[in-house]
Amino acid sequence: MQDKQYNVDELGMPQLSVALSKELKRFDGRLEDVPAWGGASSGMGWVFRPINTDQLAEVFAIAHKTDLSIGLRGGGNSYGDAAYNSNGIVLDLCRFNRVLDWNPETGVIRAEPGLTIHQLWEYTVEDGWWPPVATGTAKTTLGGCAAMNVHGKNAFKVGPIGDHILEFDLMLPSGEIITCRRNENSDIFFAAIGGFGMLGCFTSITLQMKRVYSGLLDVVALASTDLSVMFEQFRALLPTSDYLVGWVDGVASGNGLGRGQIHKANYLEKGVDPYPEQSLRVDNQNLGDTIFGIVPRSIIWQGMRLFTNNYGLRAANLGKYAVSYATSGSKIRQPHAQFHFLLDYVPNWKKSYGGGGLIQYQPFIPRDSAENAFKTILRTTQRHDLPTYLGVLKRHRPDAFLMTHGLDGFSLALDFRITQANRQRIVRMVRELDEIVLDAGGRFYPAKDSTLRPSVATAYLGADTIARFRELKQRYDPDSVLQTNLWRRVFMTP
Repeated sequence: MQDKQYNVDELGMPQLSVALSKELKRFDGRLEDVPAWGGASSGMGWVFRPINTDQLAEVFAIAHKTDLSIGLRGGGNSYGDAAYNSNGIVLDLCRFNRVLDWNPETGVIRAEPGLTIHQLWEYTVEDGWWPPVATGTAKTTLGGCAAMNVHGKNAFKVGPIGDHILEFDLMLPSGEIITCRRNENSDIFFAAIGGFGMLGCFTSITLQMKRVYSGLLDVVALASTDLSVMFEQFRALLPTSDYLVGWVDGVASGNGLGRGQIHKANYLEKGVDPYPEQSLRVDNQNLGDTIFGIVPRSIIWQGMRLFTNNYGLRAANLGKYAVSYATSGSKIRQPHAQFHFLLDYVPNWKKSYGGGGLIQYQPFIPRDSAENAFKTILRTTQRHDLPTYLGVLKRHRPDAFLMTHGLDGFSLALDFRITQANRQRIVRMVRELDEIVLDAGGRFYPAKDSTLRPSVATAYLGADTIARFRELKQRYDPDSVLQTNLWRRVFMTP
């Protein structure tokens, strides 16, 4: 986790010649402070927003000419430093977002990397297709999802998004574009997906969507009196679930350690929804601007500030668990978008954490050791008086990608509020958590990381895997043009 950096003097930006500075500005390069999504760190860089492959190639040419590195940025939803590049160029792909081809009969879509998950599902849902993997926010981009090989609440059943990508076009730092499939340029296919943007820039991605016969899901909510009960519920429900996710109370202790609530969801079979044309309408999926038609969602984060502290958190979690317990077993039919995109339910909710922002720590641990390891992690955070403000449990399966975080096991995502007073305490605590995870055979996830060290990355990925990735990078990016703060922090130095 890095300290925030705010101005050119603090950052020590390279002193470019007047001519090169003018060149950067001529191509609409803008010097900006680029934040991590969690707001706990940021870095100053020259930001470019290309709209096509010609402009993308021009930026790579500028990087070679100015001797500046390039970091790729999609929706900017990585919690840490994976999507900014201090002292260099940041390629923001949000305007590179067209749908290039769509087949409503087969559900195969080809799109540019800046297309968001929100834009994706809005384009396809009325034809009866939904993203095969959906993140907790719909603001992630297709390119960012591929680069981080994101997972959803159905990871145990369908794997990460890479398992549904049929092919992609990748622009190398040389400006050359190559097409990659499982049987063509397969080494790059399995390394660029999950390769956090260090081998090239996606220029198009072809994805197989999921056929759905209703815009609704059958959702069941169940209370879990402690973490052991939640694991038992997961094991019992997995065979009959399309989605499964658990909320974990990070402050409950003793006999209630890890208590919380599970949500199980299933697709409706064909013919069950009597009015699929209505439930699949875009208007019937979106969250809307108000709660109960009265309270604007845009102001809710201000009220949440009362609970984003250790005392308020206890009250909020106690109330949430009490409601969960009282309504355990309740069943509803919920639109896909409302079930999936809880992080979008309250706009700007992260502002409630204050100016220091937040980080997320998400370990992935094999199924046989996950329960005990997660209990130890929760007890450790409580011992340090640094409880997680949000805990989310998911089940996963292995995948074939080179730099994978996937395994046959579970993940527990933990949000931590950052303040000037606790920043170093959290760093010290995370060092302890790292050892718990490694001792349990666990792995980590770059999209959520702010604290990973080279030694920890080598311990879970293996020296051979990292060497293989560096070999590919040397072959396709010999001048190391593609860099981010994450890359330099964790992987750049052997």
